[in-house]
Amino acid sequence: MFSKKTARVKDLIIGGGSPVALQTMYDSQIASCDIEQVLHRLRLLKAMGCDLIRFSYVSSADRENFTKICRAGIMPVVADIHFDYRMALEALECGADKVRINPGNIGPKWKTEEVVHAAMASGAAIRIGLNSGSLPRAFEGQKKEDIMVNSALEYLDWFVSWGFDNTVISLKASDIETTISANEKLRASCDVPIHLGITEAGGTVSSCIKSTYAFTRLFDRKIGDTIRVSITGSIEDEVHAGVEILRACGLRKGGVRIVSCPRCGRHSFDSQGFLKQVENRLLTVGKDITVAIMGCQVNGPGEAKNADVAITGIGRKVFLYYQGQLYKDVDIEHAESELFDLIGKL
Repeated sequence: MFSKKTARVKDLIIGGGSPVALQTMYDSQIASCDIEQVLHRLRLLKAMGCDLIRFSYVSSADRENFTKICRAGIMPVVADIHFDYRMALEALECGADKVRINPGNIGPKWKTEEVVHAAMASGAAIRIGLNSGSLPRAFEGQKKEDIMVNSALEYLDWFVSWGFDNTVISLKASDIETTISANEKLRASCDVPIHLGITEAGGTVSSCIKSTYAFTRLFDRKIGDTIRVSITGSIEDEVHAGVEILRACGLRKGGVRIVSCPRCGRHSFDSQGFLKQVENRLLTVGKDITVAIMGCQVNGPGEAKNADVAITGIGRKVFLYYQGQLYKDVDIEHAESELFDLIGKL
C-alpha cells in the first residue's frame, strides 16, 4: 500500500496504493497431501480474507500436486525455496505466481540469475526473503538489521542489472525491534514493496501481540505492503489475526464484525464454545454487518440492540435478535443453522 513501486503476483497488485495484502503459508507437505482437501481449505482461506498462499517446494515429488494447486487458480500461489535453485525453476514451470528465495543460501550468483530470468519469462514475481537466523557469514560482527538491509540491497541491485523489477523484499526477525529497525532502514534506501512479519513469533496470543505492535509502528511510518502473522497454530488463525489487525488499523474495510463477551460465572450459554464453532464460517460471510455472541442476559440484550444480528441463551434455549429486536428462540442444537439462515436474509 505504501510503496510507490508495485509488484504483480498474478492479478494481485502489491504496493502502489493497493490495499495491504494478507498471506499465510500452508502447513503440510505438498507431495503427500489430499489435493481436494487442500483446494477446499484454500477456498475457505480466501473467503476469510487471505490474498496469497505460500507452499514449501522441497523436491520434485511436489511437482504434480503443486501444478494442480496453481492451475486451480483459487488465489496467487508462492513457492518457498531454500538451498536448491532448481526447485525454484521447477515451481515456475508448474505455474507458481511468485517464488520466495534467499539468494544467500542457494549458492553462486549465477543460480539466482537463472531463477530471475525464469521468473521474468513466466511473468512471476520474486520475494527476496531474509530472516535474522540465516544471514551471510561474510557480514559477521555487524548488527543483524544492517546485515539484512545490506544483503537485500545487494540482491536487489543484481535483479535490476538483469532487467527484473517485479520484486518484494522481506526482512524478518523474532526480535521486534530488529524487525522494525531493518524495515525502516530498508524503506529509507529503496521503494520496493515490503512484506512484513515477525518470524517464530510463538502461539496465538504471543504472535498477535508481537505482530500487532510491530505492524502498527511500521504502518504509522507508511511501511508495509503485505503481511503474515506467523502463529504456532492453524493457518486459519493466521488469516483471522491478519484480517483483524488490518481492520483495527483502518487498512481493511467490510466483513463481519464479531462482538463476544468473556465468559463469567453468570453465563448460561456457552458463548466461548459457540464462537469457536462458528467463527471461521462467520469470517467467510461477505457482508458488512455486526454479529454479537453473548453469554448471559446481563449484557446480551444491550449488545443485541447495537448489532445487526445477535445470539444469546439460557440453558438449552437460544435467542436470536435482529436489529435489536427478539427474532426467534430455538433449541441449542439448531443455533448455528438458524444464525446463518438469519444472516442470509439480511
